Amino acid sequence: MKTKLFLLIFVPLMIAGCTSPKEIIYFQDINDVTLQQLTTEYEAKIKKDDMLSIIVSGPDKQVVQPYNLTLSENANYGGSADPEKSTLPYLVNPQGEIDFPIFGKIYVEGMTRSELVAYLTERISKDVKDPVVYISFKNYKITVLGEVRNPGTYTMDSERISILQALGKAGDLLISAERDNIILIREVKGAQTYHRINLKSAQTLNSDCFYMQQNDVLYIPPSASRVATGTTATSIWSIVLSTVTSIVAVISLILANTR
Repeated sequence: MKTKLFLLIFVPLMIAGCTSPKEIIYFQDINDVTLQQLTTEYEAKIKKDDMLSIIVSGPDKQVVQPYNLTLSENANYGGSADPEKSTLPYLVNPQGEIDFPIFGKIYVEGMTRSELVAYLTERISKDVKDPVVYISFKNYKITVLGEVRNPGTYTMDSERISILQALGKAGDLLISAERDNIILIREVKGAQTYHRINLKSAQTLNSDCFYMQQNDVLYIPPSASRVATGTTATSIWSIVLSTVTSIVAVISLILANTR
């Protein structure tokens, strides 16, 4: 009798609380989508307020030293003149320029890292034999908010970061996340823009938004059920189980007293 009562109460609650696989599975139509080659050729472009590490090296370190912005060149810092140990980052100013030693102002906004490497290598080669230019982003950050396990702002060690990698960094989506209405906020030419992303569709793999850009913000809204309950799935199940346990205990007590 106790078992029957438990099943009559618990099973319907469990079924009602179950989430359909179609609500949580990524890329459900992937077998029907032709993936484009362009998505593998993404390279981030330099933007205003980026911090760039630029190191110029070569066979003769004394010859290339003037092309490096080193700590010893700034009285506020002091230190070694070895460019590989003490190079300062370059800030891309509001005009999209960096102030490079010897050359002065260089417009870099819109360039990719490899394009700037090629440009500087060509110019420096006019005065230096076999120069080697290394460039990397120093402040490549993305922000992931909403229904993820670890929301926050993350500094990435690569500028080739996909949405999936960003979500992985944030601990992936919670069951309570709305997967077909993710919002990507991105600055384009000084203006904030937004794009809606559907992770249930494999077409997202071909989207211009599949790869993150510096300072992008991903917001994952809660599902309708999450909003309605105002709590997490884990808390819901705690409440359900606690309620069922209490009901079964009361019924057991009533049955025991009626014998």
